[in-house]
Amino acid sequence: QVQLVESGGGLVQAGGSLRLSCTPSRSVGSADAMGWFRRAPGKQRELVARITSSESTDYADSVKGRFTISRDNAKNTIYLRMNNLKPEDTAIYYCNLRYFYGDFWGQGTQVTVSS
Repeated sequence: QVQLVESGGGLVQAGGSLRLSCTPSRSVGSADAMGWFRRAPGKQRELVARITSSESTDYADSVKGRFTISRDNAKNTIYLRMNNLKPEDTAIYYCNLRYFYGDFWGQGTQVTVSS
């Protein structure tokens, strides 16, 4: 079992920035892929950004150019830098890590963007 601890959510005005962090109880460096998902009220969970072990990245069209996913193996942490936030970015954000032995999720962190 892998535990993921997320932090960095909060309330911000439109146009503002936040950085989410996710620290797993296992090595980030041994994960096949790491990602951030979100679930907005009344909507299904969707992929926001993903980074693979080969550093390949993938973003939802709605966040391209505004969000950046990264990882710091030395700190064993994954980040999601969110700039120019919009009210439609309001959601619970979940960290996900995929190892060869399974998929693991964080508890979620709330991001609220006011207009």
